[in-house]
This record gives sequence, C-alpha cells and structure tokens, in this order.
Amino acid sequence: MRVAVVGTGVIGASWTTLFLEYGHEVVATDPAPGAEARLRAAVTADQTRLSFTTDLARAVADAEFVQENGPERPEAKDEVFAVLDAAAPPGSVLASSSSGLLPSRIQRACATRPERVLVGHPFNPPHLIPLVEVVPGERTGEAAVEAAMSFYRGLGRRPIRLRRELPGHVANRLQAALWREAYSLVERGAASVADIDTAIAHGPGLRWALLGPFLNQHLSGGAGGIAHVLDHLGPPMEEWWADLGTPRLTPELARAITRGVAEELAGTAEAELVAERDALLALLLDAKNRTDHL
Repeated sequence: MRVAVVGTGVIGASWTTLFLEYGHEVVATDPAPGAEARLRAAVTADQTRLSFTTDLARAVADAEFVQENGPERPEAKDEVFAVLDAAAPPGSVLASSSSGLLPSRIQRACATRPERVLVGHPFNPPHLIPLVEVVPGERTGEAAVEAAMSFYRGLGRRPIRLRRELPGHVANRLQAALWREAYSLVERGAASVADIDTAIAHGPGLRWALLGPFLNQHLSGGAGGIAHVLDHLGPPMEEWWADLGTPRLTPELARAITRGVAEELAGTAEAELVAERDALLALLLDAKNRTDHL
C-alpha cells in the first residue's frame, strides 16, 4: 500500500518507521527546512521504500492512506486538509493524528469528500505503542472507519473506535484525570514529584500496563469480582472523588513541577532514559503478545 505521512516530526517519523516495517511504500512530506534529513536520521526501518517531497499535493496524489501529523491548531489543519481533500485519490482515507481536535472540526476544510476524514490518534511512539484511537466525525462514512480499523490492525496495532467525539478522545482524558490529581498533590504539598512518579511506576502502573481499569478492579474483587468491589468500596471511592483536587496551573505550580522533575532527573541522561524505556516497552509488548488474554 502507498501511504502518505504528512508532517515528519516525532510522531510522523515514528509512524514512518512503523509503515516501513510492515512493507508499505511511504511518501513523506514536511515544509520545514531540513525535515528530510531529520526524518531519515530518526527512522530506524529500511528506507528503500521511503521517498520525500515538500509538495503536499504531490505527496498524497497516489496515496491509499494519509496519516497527518501537523500542528494542533485548527487553522493549520484547515490549510492542510483543504489540500488533502483536493489532491488525494477519492478512495483514500484521511486520518489525523490529532490528540485533541474533533474530527468534525477538521472536516470543515474538506468541501469535496468529508466522509473519508477521521482521527487516527496514536500514542507516542506509534511504532511501539499499539493503541490507536479511531474517531469518526459527524460526516465520516462507515467505509472510512472500517478501512482505518483494518489498516491499523494490519500494522499490529490495537485500534479502538470511539462512539462519540470528545476533546482529548479517551486515553488522553484518562491521563488528564491522573495528571490533575498528581498536580494537585504537589500543590497541596502532599508528596514530592519524584514520590508521585514512584507511586505510579512501581505501583498501579505495573498492573495498568497489563490490564485496564475495569478488569484490574474486577480481579481485585476476588470471587465477587467488580460487583463486590462496587458494593463494598463504592462509598469510600465516592469520598475520594469528592476530595480530588482541581488545581490551576499557576506559575508557582509550574515552577514546582519543573523543579521537581529536574531534581528527579539529576545525574540521569535523558537520552539513556528514553532508550531504556523503549527497550523495556519492546520487551513488555513481546511478552504480552505471547499470552492468550493480554
């Protein structure tokens, strides 16, 4: 399949690696000076089937699937998708990696075929993390949704289909809920930045890497499962919910978090941390793929 990657920053380069690893022909495009050199330096797959052009219309002219990774600004999406709508073949799918914009908003720029526009939101780095959130807009056709789900599954991904549009989709909203309370705990002086990271990375985060919140809760309920948990722990949970914070990202809080992260990273080379993280992610994914239920 011929795939166009529009925007070749961190996300676009990771998508490019994945598409090439699965044997697709990739045409990448980005108007930024030096974009091709940066892309080729970042892509870890065989680049025999990779080509690059700064001409957006030319990049998508023969594409069967387009993965857009441009700036998260509505006006920028309008400009790009107007070209995609006019230049991409009629049967192609136009997927945006947008982490928060609604597909119905993105579709406004597509006067000809808005029914093929949707969000295909990955998690960074897409070539490692399997989740892709497929979000149809008000005018997205079922054929485009099915084609996108099939395409992502063919890349070894785990796509989910959202039943309604929401800012931030699903996974980012769940992350935002955790971040809100983490920031609140710092604001309240309840725990340090490093201790909050430790609490997640060496606590529930280990289980969350294997199962989602509902199945983890179900398994914690013993023979009674989640019904038992809700019956016996429901009232305490509601008390916790009532006490959750609603912090404001003030300059003081931003400085406290920034300072805490710097202290946590003291003496650690970030490039080495990223490499260790990605290596362990690959091992974890390999282990999960060898199980029957995870």
